[in-house]
Amino acid sequence: MQTDWRDYIVSTPDILKGKPRIKGTRIPVSLILGYLAAGSTVKEIVKEFPDIEREQIAACLDYA
Repeated sequence: MQTDWRDYIVSTPDILKGKPRIKGTRIPVSLILGYLAAGSTVKEIVKEFPDIEREQIAACLDYA
């Protein structure tokens, strides 16, 4: 089943100055992408940020 990043990523001017973030959190997409670029696994990221799920991390990649 294909997921649409728009279901998981939002941008509103009043939160994080409009930077794209994971819906329902204040976690910016750029932070997750930075973790992935540094070599962190999805499992490690979920452990670091227990409020997010694997699908949300995949949506960050799709967004990028």
